[in-house]
Amino acid sequence: MDHKIQKWLYDVKIAIEEIDSFFVGQPMIFSEYQKNKMRKRAVEREFEIIGEAINRIIKKDESYIEKIRDSLNIVGLRNLVIHAYDNISDENIWAILINHLPRLRQDIELLLQEN
Repeated sequence: MDHKIQKWLYDVKIAIEEIDSFFVGQPMIFSEYQKNKMRKRAVEREFEIIGEAINRIIKKDESYIEKIRDSLNIVGLRNLVIHAYDNISDENIWAILINHLPRLRQDIELLLQEN
């Protein structure tokens, strides 16, 4: 595996761990998430990092589009958070947290283990 790709995969792993840390000792309840602006912004920032790292990975090696599920959608989310921040809904971010982040974690861990 290319050294840069490995570094970017590790960046994604760390960003996912950071998101997890925002909920330590806190219930994963949407209404609680929605009330905490600092936590929401922190999650969005980590999604920016994840999206940028995956964007760099697939630009370097397009085969990762298949290896990382929803990689193009992840990059699209990054672009939305950065460029269309006023169109991001708490419901969409929450759905990604609950439904898609666990799958991304699996993909990244598998890729890092393969190296």
